[in-house]
Amino acid sequence: MATCYRHPDRETGVACSSCGRPICPDCMTPTPVGMRCPECMRERTRVVRGPVGAGGKLGGYPVTMALIAINVAMYLVEIAKSGGGLDSVGSQLYYELALYGGGGGELTELVAGGGGVAGGQLYRLVTGGFLHGGITHILFNMVALYFLGRLVEPALGSARFAALYVASLLAGSFGALLLDPHTFTVGASGAIFGLFAAAFVIARGRGLDQIAGQLAILIVLNLAFTLSVPGISIGGHLGGLAGGAICAAAIVAGERGHLGRNHRAAELAAMAAVAVISVLGAVAVA
Repeated sequence: MATCYRHPDRETGVACSSCGRPICPDCMTPTPVGMRCPECMRERTRVVRGPVGAGGKLGGYPVTMALIAINVAMYLVEIAKSGGGLDSVGSQLYYELALYGGGGGELTELVAGGGGVAGGQLYRLVTGGFLHGGITHILFNMVALYFLGRLVEPALGSARFAALYVASLLAGSFGALLLDPHTFTVGASGAIFGLFAAAFVIARGRGLDQIAGQLAILIVLNLAFTLSVPGISIGGHLGGLAGGAICAAAIVAGERGHLGRNHRAAELAAMAAVAVISVLGAVAVA
């Protein structure tokens, strides 16, 4: 077991959520994003007092804000191409970019090239996660992404958060195709369920049991909603949930010293493996 970097005679299974160094109870300072060591707490205090990025308050989660901006921009393009109001989607763009396995599905004639993922259109595994089926759909997803991103991205750093999001999105695409490869599927929900799972696993791993309990309730409620409302991609949500949980388990293992000294690289490698396996699985079942 690792020993505290300030007290080498004390074994510990907890690491600083910012720098990753092992810390004992005397060196831990609880924060909303995990335990921090004394040095990182002093650095965090200096950052809070000064301006953070161009916007002052948004420097802690730039990837989250960029993802929201891309989703909203894509939705506006959908509306513009459909020629309707805020809830009018379903343009040719929708059928060209939505997640679709290929062959025998509804409105197959609208698919550009007629291939889908099975026909080599692998970009659908990603682009489908940036389209939405209506104003309510994107509103709920973006609100969830905003609050989860504010919680998770500062706790992991932008690079690991981005890797987690992509891996969860691809895992959600795999799950959606696994259960129904012949239906058009859109939405950021798979990636968002991955963030839910990751936030829960990381909170548990860092000893933040109260936050983990609250997240568990939200996950259960969202799963109940997924299973009870027709038209929701059950496979997409469950796939994203599983992908996010696996990625978070690698992160927790790294923070506890189980992945060696270069644990950040090992964590990113694990998330890349989830992404690659999801793509290969999606192609296999499309």
